[in-house]
Amino acid sequence: MSVGPTLELRQLGHTGLSLSCIGFGASPLGNVFGHVSEPDAIASVHLAFRLGINFFDTSPYYGGTVSETVLGKALRSLGAPREKFIVSTKCGRYTDGFDFSADRVTKSIDESLERLGLDYVDILQCHDIEFGDLDQIVNETIPALQKLKEAGKIRFIGITGLPLGIFTYVLDRVPPGSVDVILSYCHYGINDSTLEDLLPYLKSKGAGVISASPLSMGLLTENGPPEWHPASQELKSACRAAAAHCKEKGKNISKIALQYSLANKEISSVLVGMNSIRQVEENVAAAIEVATVGKDEEIFKEVEAILEPVKNQTWPSGIQKS
Repeated sequence: MSVGPTLELRQLGHTGLSLSCIGFGASPLGNVFGHVSEPDAIASVHLAFRLGINFFDTSPYYGGTVSETVLGKALRSLGAPREKFIVSTKCGRYTDGFDFSADRVTKSIDESLERLGLDYVDILQCHDIEFGDLDQIVNETIPALQKLKEAGKIRFIGITGLPLGIFTYVLDRVPPGSVDVILSYCHYGINDSTLEDLLPYLKSKGAGVISASPLSMGLLTENGPPEWHPASQELKSACRAAAAHCKEKGKNISKIALQYSLANKEISSVLVGMNSIRQVEENVAAAIEVATVGKDEEIFKEVEAILEPVKNQTWPSGIQKS
């Protein structure tokens, strides 16, 4: 049997981990975008692994622990050695609110490991830290995570959130090398590429970079974003126009958006939420196409022109200072 092109692996900062350029975002397995049956969820994880995706990201917050539980079942039934897949989960954000205290995050990892059926996770990330006290993250949460690292329950420490300023705030205040990974979302896509400006700084701090939500939480899809999406009407209508233009040209805006994000090799992995075999197949095919054939420059330029008036427009997230 001939083996076709495989997914590119990229180094994650100084961790020594090699991540597939596409990561499996497991939030949809928690039914957060509509119901997914357990057999479908497990089949999509198994197929992703067979097609070369080795990085799986979840959180106790997704579906009130459902995502972690289902992902755990899928990973346990893979039949693969533990070192062949990389698992990231989070702490500090739960369905009942935020708690970044040392006590809570220490309990949190034990709960997550039990649900995942694992002895350790590769990365534990403080989830959406803009909703907490950043000084608590620096002085209490990250030192607690260091202890979990020493105990062998986690291998690396990460922080996640929307506003890019949270990363510089924390990284400037913790001892060098304390934070191994940052996960940014909605800031490296065809409509918003502001993460790019931060890449040299993150590299200087030794932090590996994961970028999530290349489709901007549904903005860059043919169906459009969910009702609750916090983007402005102006941004939503520009993305609608871009999606319609792509469709007219026989292209899919989601594939274009994903390929745009994958083209920057400074980003170790682009996390995409997946909940079906079809989505896994489409995402892997898009990644292999951009790596082997390159991107369709003409449609890229046309989409960028449509989105130019709203380029880098974002929305507030976290505790708003009065």
